[in-house]
Amino acid sequence: MKITEIEIFAIRLPLHEPFVISYASYDDMPSIIVKLTTDTGYVGYGEAVADDHVTGESWEGTFAVLRHTLAPILLGENPSRFGKIHEMMDQAIYGVPTAKAALDMACFDAVGKAYGIPAYNLLGGRYHEKFPITHVLSIASPERMAQEAADRVASGYGSLKMKVGTNVAEDVERIQAVRERVGRKIAIRVDVNQGWVNSATTLQAMKQLENCDLDWLEQPVKADDIDAMVEIKSKIATPLMVDEGLRGVREMREIIAKRAADKVNIKLMKCGGMYPAMKLAHMAEMAGIECQVGSMVESSIGSAAGFHVAFSQKSMTSVELTGPLKFSKDVGNLYYDVPFIELNEKPGLGIDVDERALEELTVRKEKVTL
Repeated sequence: MKITEIEIFAIRLPLHEPFVISYASYDDMPSIIVKLTTDTGYVGYGEAVADDHVTGESWEGTFAVLRHTLAPILLGENPSRFGKIHEMMDQAIYGVPTAKAALDMACFDAVGKAYGIPAYNLLGGRYHEKFPITHVLSIASPERMAQEAADRVASGYGSLKMKVGTNVAEDVERIQAVRERVGRKIAIRVDVNQGWVNSATTLQAMKQLENCDLDWLEQPVKADDIDAMVEIKSKIATPLMVDEGLRGVREMREIIAKRAADKVNIKLMKCGGMYPAMKLAHMAEMAGIECQVGSMVESSIGSAAGFHVAFSQKSMTSVELTGPLKFSKDVGNLYYDVPFIELNEKPGLGIDVDERALEELTVRKEKVTL
């Protein structure tokens, strides 16, 4: 089996409502879909959702890298040689994990279909049976976030993730308002997306939030300031999670060595796909650190790939892959049984891609053939 064709689609996924986090507001989500075809007729899909603030990649740049650098070198290669595929991509270009993730996913999807097995069986087999789904609250006024939280709890959600990070005083009010509204039994996770910048600001905020019983605090400081995470972890009782500060093996080694976090958020777009994510999960497990598979707000394709990693790894204790629930139109049919998700046993990523919807949402496409 070898790769004979790779198609690249630049698309924009429409959101039900704007998604607001500390450093950006999205009216729709720019994404890139790759479609990989083998000489045996199997097709695999992958996805790249670039984030300039996290990996330094843009939507336009990722499309160009896929078209001119990465896709051409994979033509003629066996997609089941996951380690070799990544070595070739790493030798061709440094970094660009989002672009590499799209091709990585497409390989897992195609190979799973060829072998007739789910992608998680290519990652060690299924470990978890199901995961609870967490609703993500984008940044708004305290009153609006509290109301949305109450509405979601009423619909069955048992956990909430709050996006904050624009203003510390207002963030404290937001968190306190949501906790007061939903009560003590609902799990609340707080994601600052680097917005509190440094340890001093973070510690001041957390002192005011001591009575809020937070599940964990995620990435309050700048991504590269691992030492600030060490200081914060030593001075608060709330579990601390690294997100933007973890991209690949180098950062994971530093986090483990310095005991900089209780949890890590592994995202396929940050580390380069399913194969590197599996390796990071193994490192975390050996160090006794819990893992989560997080989201860059991907479609059913990228979200399904993340779920296959999460379901196959023992160290995974939570998932936050709710992109498809935020879109008014998607390119796939990943199924959620809120407040849980249970993967099917279909081969590959286990989803069907709607070619008509893909064409409708596409603003640019290219094809690379053998």
